[in-house]
Amino acid sequence: MEYEQSPTGAPASRRDLHPRPERRTRKAKTLRPPHPRTLARALVVGAIAVATIGLPATGLLAPTSAGASVVAVSADAPATAEILASAPQATTPTSVLAPSSVGLRDVQAVSRSVERNPLPDCTGVVVETSGNGLIPAKDLCTLWDGTHMLRGDAAVALTELNENFKAAFGRNLCLTDAYRTLAVQRRLAYTKPGLAATPGTSNHGWGLAIDLCGAETGSSGVMGWLAENGPAYGWVNPNWAKRGGSGAYEPWHWEYLPGTTAMGTNY
Repeated sequence: MEYEQSPTGAPASRRDLHPRPERRTRKAKTLRPPHPRTLARALVVGAIAVATIGLPATGLLAPTSAGASVVAVSADAPATAEILASAPQATTPTSVLAPSSVGLRDVQAVSRSVERNPLPDCTGVVVETSGNGLIPAKDLCTLWDGTHMLRGDAAVALTELNENFKAAFGRNLCLTDAYRTLAVQRRLAYTKPGLAATPGTSNHGWGLAIDLCGAETGSSGVMGWLAENGPAYGWVNPNWAKRGGSGAYEPWHWEYLPGTTAMGTNY
């Protein structure tokens, strides 16, 4: 069997007799553009990374001539790890913890009201549960002397008046009578005819009237002070009890005008 000669004169090899097929050239891959959603996510993540790590670590932004901002890195800037380690933990915003100015004013107003109330055990609330002279003690307020009682609103007003009286005279206002039960009204009508009201009709029976001691009515200074300051607290010597009035002259008898006016008994 004869073999063809190679160009060099040597016999042709079997590889020469069977030439290799041409190699296929690999086609270059075409890069596909990123999906819009993937690109958006990448931009968001990058922005968060810059805001939470890059900006705190580099400080302020230095404006460029074009109006854009570039990161101004300081040579003494702390490492990112140090910043993250020293970062304060999330807390409730101060604006949420702090009470509003309106709420604070309301609390202060209530506090001052409590401080002004000279009868801490008396709310000043009017309790209408029974008739004249039949009001139970629990529905009345005891005055500063621990003995006499009045309706809540009248008691608070009189005690406030007494606080001012005490500042002017250095002592408490002296009383001989306040709320009267129906039994006491009947006894007085029997023992003092012409001076006591018909039992069941007296403003004492509603807890709206007081009688002053003789030491008060005998002092022109005290009576003048009460005539000038009493009405500011609702307490007056009614017209019928004044000299020349429709009733007996009783300068010691004083009534809580807002209460008697509301009940129609200020005659």
